[in-house]
Amino acid sequence: MAASGYLAFHADKQISERRALLRSFESSARDAGTALSELRAGQQAYVAAGQGAAFWMPKVATLAEAASQDVDALRTTAQSTEARSALMDASSSVTEFSNVDKRARDYLKSNQSLMAADVIFTEGGETASAAAKQIDVAAMHEHEAFDRFEAAQKKAALYAIGGGAGIALLTLLLLAGSGASEPAETSALILRRMEDDAPAAPSAVAPAPAPMPRSQPHLRAAAAICTDFARVRDVADLRNILARAADALDASGLVVWLGTTTGGNLRPVAAHGYPQQLLDRMPSIPKSADNAAAAAYRTGSMQIVLARPGGQSGALVAPLLAPEGCIGSLTAEIKSGGESSDAVQFLAAIFAAQLATVLAASAQAEPADVTAKAASL
Repeated sequence: MAASGYLAFHADKQISERRALLRSFESSARDAGTALSELRAGQQAYVAAGQGAAFWMPKVATLAEAASQDVDALRTTAQSTEARSALMDASSSVTEFSNVDKRARDYLKSNQSLMAADVIFTEGGETASAAAKQIDVAAMHEHEAFDRFEAAQKKAALYAIGGGAGIALLTLLLLAGSGASEPAETSALILRRMEDDAPAAPSAVAPAPAPMPRSQPHLRAAAAICTDFARVRDVADLRNILARAADALDASGLVVWLGTTTGGNLRPVAAHGYPQQLLDRMPSIPKSADNAAAAAYRTGSMQIVLARPGGQSGALVAPLLAPEGCIGSLTAEIKSGGESSDAVQFLAAIFAAQLATVLAASAQAEPADVTAKAASL
């Protein structure tokens, strides 16, 4: 279990480090985009009324050098091959902009202002815009690479924790088996000796019952909930079971988000702990959205949102996995920091698996029909 905990901690540390690199990359990408915008505006000032080319030409040369350095720095810090390829194209566009700028200056020196303006507002603007778009594409690829890395690390951590728990359970079973293998004759001799040595008691006292394992009530509740999932007939039944699932998870609220097997937008189809008016106003969530529900739908792995001290409570988002792929997600707002508990995470995964079985047929519909089919189950 210690080794499993270390692996989970190491995975979380790697995710945090990679997230810091992504934030730094995005900040540098924004700075490079701003430099390119200023570069394009400065070049257009060559032929603008009331502006002086003698003032703007040195400034544009400085901005072009800074933009080239920014793009090169981004390429060295990019983590994905796709992002580095896009940044190579952006670097080529910046170089092409410098060539266009040289031609525009030559026209101005020859007193051909119209030709210079034509080059600036067509080729110059297009190359600067192309470089900015390529930087945005690189940032998108970096974000997608981070999502894949985060999903892989979290999956490895869950496997490590599950393996450690399985080994611990196997060890307990082996220890219990070795204790029961004591010869019956030896046990009888020990009991007889204890009876001979013990003082006479004034009255017989019934032995205290063995304490119930703390996990047994949770297992009993989970078994009952899973059994009732198979008997759901309508949304009312589903809401009642969600209320019991929320009690088992110690959650203040649950929302079932359903998409389609083709990756349609997530739509809330059932909830517990929230007013119906709030559920009716909840917008659909695109698969590419930057939130935990969309990430679980997109990656097929559980998302954990840790609680903030003095702030919002934590949450778990478990994917609804069907044979055709992920069809939705189950979000649970967990009380008292319980989102980091292995038991709570395992229960959320179990309930999500049952929901996937219940709602699999509804997810075959087109996006516009998902809510109606989910209501009829």
